[in-house]
Amino acid sequence: MDRHAKFDAAFAHLETAVANGNIPGGVLGLVSQDGGTIVRAAGEAQKVPVTRPMTTDTWFDLASVSKVAFTTERIMAHARDGRIELDAPLTVLIPDLRQYHPETAWERQLTVRQCLGHQTGLPAVFPIYTYGDDPDRLRAFVLQHEWPRGAAVYSCINFILLGIALERLEGNRLRDIDPGFGFAFSGDRGLTAATEHCNWRDRMLVGEVHDENCFALEGAGNAGLFGNVNSVLGFAQHLLELEAAGDSHTRLLRTQIGPTRGHGWELPHPDWSGSIYCSDQTIGHTGFTGTGLWIDFAEGHAWTLLTNRVHPSRFRESEIIPLRQAVAAALYGKD
Repeated sequence: MDRHAKFDAAFAHLETAVANGNIPGGVLGLVSQDGGTIVRAAGEAQKVPVTRPMTTDTWFDLASVSKVAFTTERIMAHARDGRIELDAPLTVLIPDLRQYHPETAWERQLTVRQCLGHQTGLPAVFPIYTYGDDPDRLRAFVLQHEWPRGAAVYSCINFILLGIALERLEGNRLRDIDPGFGFAFSGDRGLTAATEHCNWRDRMLVGEVHDENCFALEGAGNAGLFGNVNSVLGFAQHLLELEAAGDSHTRLLRTQIGPTRGHGWELPHPDWSGSIYCSDQTIGHTGFTGTGLWIDFAEGHAWTLLTNRVHPSRFRESEIIPLRQAVAAALYGKD
């Protein structure tokens, strides 16, 4: 079965999910190391309060895919250039982290690498946005809050701290560091897929970041990046080309830190979103809004499934996990 036939089988799963009402719409894209791409769209970019079709030009709130496409890449670039030591404590970059308890605060021992691999013991989620409206004060809250220490779990707090570290190092807010990155899409909002009606902001979110903490902080390391299928595949192809050139960066990304984590990225494990058919040289990451990117370096290809599965509300069953797995399996000819 050639890759076009595999793509057709994978796209059929996306079409079925749309037809069943599980998701409003989505875009599937596949890229090979030589740059050959296939992209296709299905369904609607918005259903409420207006209807707009999904196209291959539609931009998405990438949500936690930002962790790897922006924050991890930025951190690793600074490490490569000697400006960051991955095993150094965060206090090298953020000396005022828990500054009132310099001898006893466990947070002061956290390292950059631990945050990248979600091995810190920080809580999975926390409603930072409910503690005020001033982004500077909220940053101070993050740094001075006495965080409960638990088991190592996937935590947005890890990447919010890494985002603050980047801001300190580069002397700019995250939304000003790189064009197109920030708490809102900088182009025509009519080109973006709607996410959900936010009860806190009391509006349907179109072209502004879905993640409440990222919005309140006016840019954070855990979310905020917008992209379309071509920009996401372009990023993936860049990593595939680095791998082909023998660059150590891609090998380091997939060097295991935790049971299922490399540097920023998720690694293959039973029941993960990339299916059981990918090679052990695969990395991937998903976003809460319904996005995802997977790169198989052994096979020399990458795919992205971009959906607006939280539209018009996250409080519904989208079956996004089995959809991701079915799409991945089909791309490997295992439909």
